[in-house]
Amino acid sequence: MKTTKVLQTNISETNIIQVSEILNTSTKNRVAICNANTLVRSVRNIGIRNSINNFTIRAPDGFPVAKALSFLTKQKFSRVDGYKVFIQTIEYGLSTGTRHYFFGNNEKITQLMIGKLTKKFPDIKIAGYLCPEFMSAEDLVENYKEEIKSIDTDIIWVSLGFPKQELFIDTLYSEIETSINFVGVGAVFEWVAGTKKKAPEWIANLGFEWLLRLFQDPKRLYKRYLIDNTLFILYFLRQVFFRR
Repeated sequence: MKTTKVLQTNISETNIIQVSEILNTSTKNRVAICNANTLVRSVRNIGIRNSINNFTIRAPDGFPVAKALSFLTKQKFSRVDGYKVFIQTIEYGLSTGTRHYFFGNNEKITQLMIGKLTKKFPDIKIAGYLCPEFMSAEDLVENYKEEIKSIDTDIIWVSLGFPKQELFIDTLYSEIETSINFVGVGAVFEWVAGTKKKAPEWIANLGFEWLLRLFQDPKRLYKRYLIDNTLFILYFLRQVFFRR
């Protein structure tokens, strides 16, 4: 898949349909859903940068990333957000018998999500779920790698938050041999469960989805949106005017 470097991350020139097809028809894929925060942290932390660039697909999530990719390639790319990838992949997989496994978050949210999914998609094949105790990405790999190797599933959806989920997936792939596809989806479990509200599509397409997320979780997200979004603009301008 062709990529274009945005800041220091090689963003895949792709769309939601293509990502869902790949996840349902091939194996050994690692998908990172990359927003402005992902790219800014990758500039400032070489470990995160290397992990993200190790993924097979680095999808352009978020308004700023999709717009930056469109500007650099002179093509139009839409947001490839985690929620849409999740729902589209599940829907596509109903006809192929794709099996899904959920890793991360907590018991209450994961069970609520599974209940919503089975109601919406009665034919969905769910291989199971695991909500681990809070620990580092490295400890998660050490504690659960043998169990993950034995899971009979096609896709594992990982909800640990950025960058832990990406570091977990990248480290796991370096330590075990598996054909399972992994996707880091952050808050998607909560959106599907209904414990957090996702912005309407028209708001997201205008670039203001972050306002609703900030309103719902200001303590955790204010630095991400007020600082990292500003840094994204500055870093991108530097790339355009000084490094292209």
